[in-house]
Amino acid sequence: MTHITLKELINKRQSVRKYKSEAVPPEAIAACIEAARLAPSACNAQPWKFIVVDDETLKQQVGEAAASFGMNKFCVLAPCIVAVVLEKPNLSSAIGSVLKGKEYTLIDIGIAAEHFCLQAEELGLGACMVGWFDEKKVRQLLGVPKNKRIPLLITIGHSDDAPREKVRKTTDEICSRNRY
Repeated sequence: MTHITLKELINKRQSVRKYKSEAVPPEAIAACIEAARLAPSACNAQPWKFIVVDDETLKQQVGEAAASFGMNKFCVLAPCIVAVVLEKPNLSSAIGSVLKGKEYTLIDIGIAAEHFCLQAEELGLGACMVGWFDEKKVRQLLGVPKNKRIPLLITIGHSDDAPREKVRKTTDEICSRNRY
C-alpha cells in the first residue's frame, strides 16, 4: 500500500453517490468506526453511537427512508449505511453548550463523521454523509429510542463514481486576517 499524505486524502475525498454492488469488508467498517471513535469532542463527551446497517432487507428500508422527495435515491443502492445517533453529552459539555449557545454535540458528530469518511477514502472506499432522510422512520427501523436524534446517515461502499473537480470558493473569499 502506498503512502498517501493528508493533503492528498483531503483532495481525493468526495461525496460518493454511486457504488459498485460489492460488499464492504467488515474490517474496513471496523477501521472507519475506530477512526470516528478516536475523534476529538468537546470535554471528551463522545456523544455518538454508530449503527452499522448491512442486513440487505434493513439496509434497503433505511435507504428508502433516505430517498424521499427525489433526494438521495443512491442510498438504496449503497452496500452499507451507518446511522450516527446523537448520544447524551457529559455534564461539562452540556453546560458549555448552554452557556455558550453552541451545539457542541453536533460539531462533535461532524468531526467524528469526517474521520469516518477520511478513513474510508484511505481504504479505497467512498462515502457520503446524508442529512436529508425520514428520521422518524429510520429511528423505528433501527430501534433507536424516541428521545434520541439521528443527525446523519453515512453511506459507504466501493465507489463507482468518477472523480470530480472540486469547485470551491477562493481562499480570499473564505479567509481574512485579524478582522472580518
